Amino acid sequence: MTTEILIVDDNSNIRNILNELITDAGYKTRVAANYNQALSEIDKKIPDVAILDVKLDKGDNDGIQLLSHIKTKNKDVPVIMISGHANIEMAITSLKHGAFEFVEKPFDQARLLNFISRAIENLNLKTQNKEYENKLFSSFDLIGNSKNITSIKDQIEKIALTDSRITINGPSGSGKELIARKIHKRSKRNNKPFIILNGALLDNNKYELELFGEEKNDGSISYGALEKANKGSLLIDQISDIPLDIQSKILRVLTDQKFKRVNGLNDVNVDVRLICSSSKDLKNEIEMGNFREDLFHRISVFEINIEPLNQRISDIPLLINYFSKKISENYNIKELQIDENNSYILNHNWKGNVRELRNLIERIAILQPDSKDKISNIIKESLKNDNFYEKMSENSLSVPLKEAREKFEKEYLTIQLKKFNGNISKTANFVGMERSALHRKLKGLGIKEFN
Repeated sequence: MTTEILIVDDNSNIRNILNELITDAGYKTRVAANYNQALSEIDKKIPDVAILDVKLDKGDNDGIQLLSHIKTKNKDVPVIMISGHANIEMAITSLKHGAFEFVEKPFDQARLLNFISRAIENLNLKTQNKEYENKLFSSFDLIGNSKNITSIKDQIEKIALTDSRITINGPSGSGKELIARKIHKRSKRNNKPFIILNGALLDNNKYELELFGEEKNDGSISYGALEKANKGSLLIDQISDIPLDIQSKILRVLTDQKFKRVNGLNDVNVDVRLICSSSKDLKNEIEMGNFREDLFHRISVFEINIEPLNQRISDIPLLINYFSKKISENYNIKELQIDENNSYILNHNWKGNVRELRNLIERIAILQPDSKDKISNIIKESLKNDNFYEKMSENSLSVPLKEAREKFEKEYLTIQLKKFNGNISKTANFVGMERSALHRKLKGLGIKEFN
């Protein structure tokens, strides 16, 4: 696809020179002679690259305002600012607002073409990185042999082929988006779009625009997430954070299978599979008046509940091996040799869940330690602030030795039981106890055995 460059300058001679120069170089162009024309062109379609004059017809900072407008719509678009009244302050202001380059008039044509070429390379690199990250994320598997993960895998296989609405519940970083992607990938819609809308990241005045799109006065259309996901799947992440008035409109869409764009007159029909996720307890949110009960029943035909990582410790060694292989492949380095039984890893509370574990392994890969001791030190330094043993030693100073020992044993054995999915024989073997002795110890400490 040919790169499209928007040229904005109120001087017709400059516009013509730029237009001829850029088209001769093999690029497509659009031109605007003033602020309003430029605004209209930007809103019709975001250009691949923009060349903006700083001073137009409305004031000294017209170009800066247009720059900010472009960055609001797509922060990755490279913008080259030009000016015949250049000064250092103007250049600094432009760069602070996200300009790729600042060029003084009269400009050297070869130099400007070089800036354009670099801007396009920069854009292509960002696009490739996003595509790579998306493919990488999509390639991840749902790893684990805990009861929770095994159950979720089974649910995915059964639910995916239906068009039923699904709500995925779980703490931040636990893998809700990955589960949604797996459902989409195994569904009949797998060759159609998978769109994500994060309810927690939007301004209150943006929800309606992002969901339903907008019809502008000039006739142009800005498409919302519902239309982008037509025939495919839409994941509304953190749906609990969406305002009540927008919740009612979502409910109406689910009921009628149609909606109107903002400022639109005609109904838009869509065929979308809705998947929602939340790190908050939606039933609690209903009780507090923050979430509509009727919407909850509409979106939760099926519910998938993923547990925090610290409740499925048996999955941690599998995740370590998996991420070590994946990340080593991606960075083209030797596979990391991480001790699966590292005490800091097994006893960490993992508030950030699987995402935190993955980030830790990626950090190790980037630092490229050349020994197990160095890997262990990185893990220790990364996790020590929340380390179980440090918390135990701190809390134990205020209690008698016998009580401290019992507390330690209870915490330790609970962790080991979780690690081995409640298997007494494996736990006894690991901690160095007879099976019958472990039974007695668990009973004495008041630890319930589980399978």
